[in-house]
Amino acid sequence: MIRDYTNIAANERTFLAWVRTGIAVIALGFVIERFNLFLLTIAGAVTVDAERLHIHRLEHPAGRYGGEALIGAGVMLIVISTIRFIHTARLLARDEPYTARATSVSLYFLAVLLLTIAAFSAYLAIA
Repeated sequence: MIRDYTNIAANERTFLAWVRTGIAVIALGFVIERFNLFLLTIAGAVTVDAERLHIHRLEHPAGRYGGEALIGAGVMLIVISTIRFIHTARLLARDEPYTARATSVSLYFLAVLLLTIAAFSAYLAIA
């Protein structure tokens, strides 16, 4: 029987949930990047200047580098979750008691990530 199996399994489930979230953020970054490339290709093929100017707004740096930023944020999310998983696994392997640290860094990172996704969603809805 594995000692303290419920805590070990909870640590693994939490880690896998963060990895899934990171993969979803990376996928969203790819979608934004490819969608922007598609719209810029369409804008180059459009002959009417009014429509070209409307689609041309997506060449803004937020549209150009937004997908790459989300891909980087997803990778960082996976790296941070891996570090936290290893740290928690080491703490669970010890026999001595320990006090839990505040997870403020993770919460701040997640809040920034959510605000970034909301900003890109609003940007795509407006553009």
